[in-house]
Amino acid sequence: MTTSDGHTHRHDGEPQADAATFWEGRYRESDRAWSGRANAALEREAADLVPGTALDLGSGEGGDALWLAQNGWSVTAVDIAPTALARGEATAVAAGLGDRIRWVAADLATWQPTGPFDLVTAHFLQSPVELPREIILRRAAATVAPGGVLLVVGHAQFPPWSKHTPDGVALPTADEVLASLELPAEHWTILTKAAISRTATGPDGQVVDLVDSVLTLRRTTAV
Repeated sequence: MTTSDGHTHRHDGEPQADAATFWEGRYRESDRAWSGRANAALEREAADLVPGTALDLGSGEGGDALWLAQNGWSVTAVDIAPTALARGEATAVAAGLGDRIRWVAADLATWQPTGPFDLVTAHFLQSPVELPREIILRRAAATVAPGGVLLVVGHAQFPPWSKHTPDGVALPTADEVLASLELPAEHWTILTKAAISRTATGPDGQVVDLVDSVLTLRRTTAV
């Protein structure tokens, strides 16, 4: 639940920052939170798609949105943290991509996307603070145009440097994500549904193999 002090409270009664406070604070901790590069799964899964309109959920500092714009997409990038969006927009303008990305500051828990989009992408939409992920993804899936693609990528295991690793919490598999979306099978084709390994570099320079749950679906017809 949320209280007037701007915090939610866990079941054990300990206070927990609300999503807006947590993520804005997270980005203000440093000049840059992420590498600025696109996620490997996006580069792989979207490489052969015909550019059109794209929705990037939880865009952060815009690594994925910038990659999409560079490759001909018209992008709507949505994040809850204004600091992250400002960094992404500044990078886009400097790269001559300012007119290809619309930056939207919004809480995905309540934001209503208006499509249709040829690509909807959500990378690591997993949070240590409360996030109605399944609701967000179902709402976004409804905006995918016929012939368009939905790409959902999540951690299949917690990175070893994660500061937010709850005991006994299992991360969803691609099969579980697909089931949670509750999509009519006759209107969607599965392109990728797998656990895929990638090499990543941690904050202290450690190089490890991480595993992602990757789900890529194409809408075949309108519902």
